[in-house]
Amino acid sequence: DKQGKLLTDLSPADIGKLREDGTISGGMIPKLETCVSAVEAGCEAAVVLDGRVPHAMLLEFFTARGAGTLISAR
Repeated sequence: DKQGKLLTDLSPADIGKLREDGTISGGMIPKLETCVSAVEAGCEAAVVLDGRVPHAMLLEFFTARGAGTLISAR
């Protein structure tokens, strides 16, 4: 978000609103557009992880809090 906090769960509609208000910009736009395309094509969900976070994928899979942003149609 605009305060730098991780948004853990977003829908394609949420992403559209955040892009319009400038919260999502730069290099995040193509990443999230790809996730939205996948979800709209029938994928149950997509996740964006920060590759600089050690063990981010394991944290996403095996902890309740996760480590990234889940994009789903809800």
